[in-house]
Amino acid sequence: MLLAIYLNDHLAGATAGRDLARRAARSNRGSEYGPALAGLAAEIDRDRESLLAIMRALDVSVDRFKVALGWGAEKLGRLKPNGRLTGYSPLSRLIELEALALGVHGKLALWRSLEEATGPGPVGDQDLNELQRRAAAQLEQIETHRRRAAAEALADPRSAVAQAP
Repeated sequence: MLLAIYLNDHLAGATAGRDLARRAARSNRGSEYGPALAGLAAEIDRDRESLLAIMRALDVSVDRFKVALGWGAEKLGRLKPNGRLTGYSPLSRLIELEALALGVHGKLALWRSLEEATGPGPVGDQDLNELQRRAAAQLEQIETHRRRAAAEALADPRSAVAQAP
């Protein structure tokens, strides 16, 4: 019972994360961030599929209501102010990268918790060690881009004035 609740909670988060990653990739298409975010979105989608495979292997049913909540949460997140009346801003990118980092941290905790609960070795055909390595690599990649996005979005306005002719 508790395992089913736990896995479905993570599935809801994975649904929100997948949709956020796809949106970030679309919004950054054509920018320096675009290829990395497109790759990350594909990996996050694959990780969500891995979670579904683990749930099937453990005979855990999908709670469609929770999945719908995850989907809706991502849509509601789009309503936050970003410093522009309409459209995408550098702050949008930074907030999206930070949200993705939080989600990937949660996913890494999930894979580690499952390993503690099920013991070493795969669950079904899913290698928890590989899933953990992939999540750690995703965190490193997100952090690189997050730091650059923070510098771009939050640049000290005084430095721009000081550099003006």
